[in-house]
Amino acid sequence: MESPRLVDTHCHLDPQYFPSGPDEAIARAEARTSAEIRVSIAPFFVGSVRRMAEGAFRRLGMHATAGRNGVLLLIAPARRQVVVLGDEGIHAQVGDAFWTEIAARVSTRFRERRFTEGVVEAVDAIGEALARHFPASTDGGGNPNELPDTIDVGDR
Repeated sequence: MESPRLVDTHCHLDPQYFPSGPDEAIARAEARTSAEIRVSIAPFFVGSVRRMAEGAFRRLGMHATAGRNGVLLLIAPARRQVVVLGDEGIHAQVGDAFWTEIAARVSTRFRERRFTEGVVEAVDAIGEALARHFPASTDGGGNPNELPDTIDVGDR
């Protein structure tokens, strides 16, 4: 099994509660794809941001999606870092440059203190790529929502 891909990017981020905008963006993006998107806000922790993101990826069941096409956007406010993890199915389609672009977009918005907008823009861009490579089912079988669309607030 190939490891999920990630990009660490430093950003100026203050801990803050996100309103419902990102949840709605996730639901909107997932309506067009068979893939899953999750956003997680990491609590203060000791250790590697990469390990925290990989742990959240597993804890949230991102690795168990049918198409191995889950994407996690993890925000670590205490570390001022954003990590983007894409499972092997989607990574094979978009490659490292895509994850770098997503992390850069979020980082730019966060530096502007436009936190919700940064997350929504990232989810929209991820959703567009997922819809292109993993479109929603049109065979009448529906498009099961394998994972919740709500923002995860890490293990406390």
